[in-house]
Amino acid sequence: MTPHHSSSQPVHIVGAGLAGSEAAWQVANSGVRVVLHEMRPQRMTEAHRTDGCAELVCSNSFRSDDAANNAVGLLHAEMRRLGSLIMRSADANQVPAGGALAVDRDGFSAAVTKALHEHPNIELSREEVAGLPPADWSNVIVATGPLTSAPLADAIRQLTDESALAFFDAIAPIVHRDSIDMSVAWFQSRYDKVGPGGTGADYINCPMTKEQYDAFVTALREGEKVDFKEWETNTPYFDGCLPVEVMAERGHETLRHGPMKPVGLTNPHNPTVKPYAIVQLRQDNKLGTLYNIVGFQTKLKHGAQQRVFHTIPGLGQAEFARLGGLHRNTFLNSPKLLDAQLRLRAQPRLRFAGQMTGCEGYVESASVGLIAGLCAAADARGASLTPPPATTALGALLGHITGGHIETIEQGPRSFQPMNINFGLFPPLASPPTKKPDGSRLRGNEKTVAKKQAISARALADLDHWIAEHLRVAAAA
Repeated sequence: MTPHHSSSQPVHIVGAGLAGSEAAWQVANSGVRVVLHEMRPQRMTEAHRTDGCAELVCSNSFRSDDAANNAVGLLHAEMRRLGSLIMRSADANQVPAGGALAVDRDGFSAAVTKALHEHPNIELSREEVAGLPPADWSNVIVATGPLTSAPLADAIRQLTDESALAFFDAIAPIVHRDSIDMSVAWFQSRYDKVGPGGTGADYINCPMTKEQYDAFVTALREGEKVDFKEWETNTPYFDGCLPVEVMAERGHETLRHGPMKPVGLTNPHNPTVKPYAIVQLRQDNKLGTLYNIVGFQTKLKHGAQQRVFHTIPGLGQAEFARLGGLHRNTFLNSPKLLDAQLRLRAQPRLRFAGQMTGCEGYVESASVGLIAGLCAAADARGASLTPPPATTALGALLGHITGGHIETIEQGPRSFQPMNINFGLFPPLASPPTKKPDGSRLRGNEKTVAKKQAISARALADLDHWIAEHLRVAAAA
């Protein structure tokens, strides 16, 4: 899109995480001035370590980059077509990760921060917005994320007369690559899949026998864990980011069907023996010196982590660059509180974006920031932006946030839960594919694959039409 001349009234964006950074970029590129407010480093959070914009505090993975067969890969593709800063920075700082798009987290944050600093329409203000934004800020995006400061969270709660919804989000430990015993572990992606920047051997795999797995699960269950504060005791976990010990508590075999599943991998050190379970580590920085333990978010205390994770074959002498941790995540009852433009019904000058809205995941958070930015920019120019079609990944996610659960909201606030993008959020195909290109019938899993590919093709076609017919019209207003 071609930037227009800057309007007189700026859009104020609170929070320079992934959603706030993407929103600022979209607004500024629309020719509207932005004041981006970030409280770090003046005030830090429990999880952040730097003052960089779009700092990744949990995993370094943006998950699958397969736009034809995976919903998050489709979301990547849609964001790229809309000039996403987050995707541009991720692509420029990718590290090998099989079929996933993973990034060097420091390089990624530095790229986002540099782009925002250098944009002529963006002013970065290092200050905390303690409470509701001032009344004379007429166009505001609140993108303060899961670690919203208490004064602002309290003000939003009072304004909406709605109890905050919250869950815990846990952080996986990071290991120094040169401390991993490669006489036990080996490099391989599941089914040797080659992803962006990868080779098909992008993960480090640590095998376990049944006896080792049984002892490991027992140690996880018995390990000393971080105590909950009184106000946190009834907070539910998000199923997509469960602590490893919580998974272990849900059933002895749960981990073997989750992050430790032993499928698609062959141990070259002992190829005739199939491991009972496998722990995988994924490259965490561009240098390849750091690897994070995939799916091992944890609330174990640091001493217990050292003790339990050193029992993993290949990690007996592992040195940890960062141990796992835990933080509270807060989100709105968005179907009840927000309209289709992500505006707060009780005070429409306030628009929300990112994880606060009830999306889950880096890419989803940034994508909601993208849509909020486009909507805010249109408002600043006196225009109205038609939301992207529900058949697109962006539209499907927006629909889940702003209306996907509206019919069940009377059951109570917990009828709305955070969600990653997935094909279940998309409208069904009018005519699902039944035949292959050669005319023969699709069978078994072939039908599922063909259906996903058809949904993705429809999404990209509909997004292109929306960009041509609606986004450009709004930009020209």
